[in-house]
Amino acid sequence: MATPKRSYDQQAQQPNVQQVKNSGIISYNQSPRRDDKEEEMSRSALAMFRAKEEEIERRKLEVRDKVHAHLGRVEKETKRLAEIREELEGFTDPMRKEVAIVRKKIDIVNKELKPLGQTCQRKEREYNEALEAFNEKKQRKVSTCYQISGG
Repeated sequence: MATPKRSYDQQAQQPNVQQVKNSGIISYNQSPRRDDKEEEMSRSALAMFRAKEEEIERRKLEVRDKVHAHLGRVEKETKRLAEIREELEGFTDPMRKEVAIVRKKIDIVNKELKPLGQTCQRKEREYNEALEAFNEKKQRKVSTCYQISGG
C-alpha cells in the first residue's frame, strides 16, 4: 500500500517495476510476437523520452538566449544611465564653479572691507572725540564771554 508520504518518483517507479515483473512472466507465457510488441513499445517510449529531453534542452537554450539578450539590454541601459548621469554632472559643474568663483570674490571683498571697517570706526571715534573737544571749548568760550561781559 502506498503511504501519503511517498514521493512522486517512488510512485512513478512502482508501476515500472510491476511492468518489468509482468513482462518477464508474460514473455514466458506469450509468443515471440508479444516480445516484439513490447520491444517496439519500449523503443517508442525511449524515443518519446529522448524527444522530451531534446525539447527540454531546446527550451533551456531558448531561455538562456533570452536571458543573455535581456542582460545585454540591461548593460546598454546601464551605460546609457551612466552617460546621462555624466551629462547632468556636466550641467551642475559649471554652476558649482560659478558659485566657487563668487564665494572667492566675496571672501576677497570681505578681506578688503575688514581693515576699511576698522579704519572707519577709528575715524568715527576720532571725530566724536574732536566734536566733544570742540563742544567743551565752545562751552568754555561762552562761559568766559559771560564772565567778561559782566556776569
